[in-house]
Amino acid sequence: MAKICEITGVGVTRGHHIHRSGKAKKEGGIGRHITKRVKRVILPNLRKKRIFIPELNKFVDVKLTARALKTLDKNGAYATLKKAGLI
Repeated sequence: MAKICEITGVGVTRGHHIHRSGKAKKEGGIGRHITKRVKRVILPNLRKKRIFIPELNKFVDVKLTARALKTLDKNGAYATLKKAGLI
């Protein structure tokens, strides 16, 4: 199952976690040095929701991010889902 928001289209992002060693200069050391960059996956904050649309008098199951859920509350379910092409 794809980890993509059905409204905003946000998906998985890839990046790095930077490993550093040493003591900071302000603590009396010679500074922190990058020793390794480890690949990592940044997942979107997805939620599965069953939303009621009063205009159509039915429920719709969607997978969306927490930010898209806030957009849904702000703009209304019918308008947001119609713009995304889910209705």
